[in-house]
Order: sequence, then structure tokens, then C-alpha cells
Amino acid sequence: MGYGDTADFDPFLLLDAFDSTNPSDYVKGFPWHPHRGIETITYLIEGSVAHGDSLGNHGVIGSGDCQWMTAGSGIIHQEMPQEAPRMLGAQLWLNLPAQEKMADPAYGDILEKDIPVVREDGGEIRVLSGRYKDVYGPVQGRHIQAVYLDVKLSPGGGFLMDTPPGDTVFCYLFSGDARFGEGAGHAVEARRAALMDSGDRLRAVAGPNGVRMIVLSAPPLGEPIAWGGPIVMNTQEELELAFREIEAGPFIKTHSFSPETQGEGRRP
Repeated sequence: MGYGDTADFDPFLLLDAFDSTNPSDYVKGFPWHPHRGIETITYLIEGSVAHGDSLGNHGVIGSGDCQWMTAGSGIIHQEMPQEAPRMLGAQLWLNLPAQEKMADPAYGDILEKDIPVVREDGGEIRVLSGRYKDVYGPVQGRHIQAVYLDVKLSPGGGFLMDTPPGDTVFCYLFSGDARFGEGAGHAVEARRAALMDSGDRLRAVAGPNGVRMIVLSAPPLGEPIAWGGPIVMNTQEELELAFREIEAGPFIKTHSFSPETQGEGRRP
């Protein structure tokens, strides 16, 4: 999902899922680049990524960790995947409401040990953000109240989650397959995103090979979108201003930054 899907997946803007056992696919990484107006959420099931940003944060996230960045008024960061037997995970872009586009940027690592796991018959659910049943994730939404779950079901295992009516709900399947909905349901295979229609409950049953998937839910914003590369604003004028500031400054609003002089920084 990406640029052409914004109306359907609002407030989710982009999902970039990755799965590679060939380091040449990814070691070039993403050197210093800007963002404004969004949050980026990188979840690693396997692998490791070194990162740094214009706030002075610096660290490495590994298998089972998540990096949750609020670009807000403007941040410059880099993400450099490290060689690993397998690089598996996804980066999600989450839109910010118009009145919070220029919020102060923030950066945080969510370590695997801090992500609660709910074990049920036929599966386990990791709660990265929001709430699943009575279990709360380490993030409760700085700007958008999003639910982010990592769901792993054994063959024939079931998953049932109440969802607020009106929320945008979708799943992305890393492996296996599942059927969604009541009765026989709708079959979805691995490496596909499934967008749900309106309702108040999400039901899934894993196929004969089980399933590993992420489940996302959040209320839509219903606001205009002006999107250019790493910047997502509400109007073309705001977008053009952002790119002028990238070229001539001051893009960074709350601090000064130079990649050449950046220190070791801190791990949030």
C-alpha cells in the first residue's frame, strides 16, 4: 500500500514489507534524509538496523524490536540495515492530524522485552501499541490512537478482536494464509494486505500452514493529503514550503543538526 491508496487506508499512508536472505538487497540502507508530517514505525521480526537522527538519538534495533519515530515539524534520520541471516519486517507510515503536523519530533525504540505477549489456544499476539483485550502495548498513540499487533497462529488457529466501528482495519500476512470474516470467510495469502470493511469485530482463522501477520487499526482522519517523497502535509503550499526549507533552511525547527558533526547521542 502506498501513494494511491491513501483514501482507503486513512490514516495509514504506506506499508513497506521486506523479507530477504541476501544482504546485497538492503545493506545500502537509507542514509540521512528528512521527514515531516508523519510517524514512521519500523518493526523487525528478524534482523537488525542501526539508526541515528537529528535529535541526537543513536542505536540499533534487533529482532523483535520496534522503532517509533514522530517526524512532526521535521527530523533528519538514517536507517542502516546490518547483514543478517534474514531481514524480515515492515515499515509503516502513519499520518498526523493537520493540527499536529508541526508537533515536536520524537524518537523511541521499543525493545522486544517490553512488548507484552498474549498466549491463546492456537496462537500468540504481541501488542506493540494500543490494546488487545485487557493488555496494553508500550505505545498508546502520541497523535493517532493506533492498534498494532503481531499475530502468529498455528494451523487452524483462530483470532478474534473487537474493533471500534468506523476504524480503518487491515492485516498484512508475512507467511502462511488465513480466512477473514464470518462463515467460510475470504482467503488471503502471504505477502498480501487485506483491508476490512466496516464492522465491530475482526475474525481470522489460519490455514494449514499457520499464519504470521500484523494487524493495524486506527480512526481515519478524513483530511486532504499533499504528499511529496518523505514529506506529507495537507496542502500543496505546505509541501512546497517544506522543500524550500530543506534546500535553504530552517527545516529543523527545534534544534540544529549536521550529519558531519553529529555525536554519539543517546538511546531513548
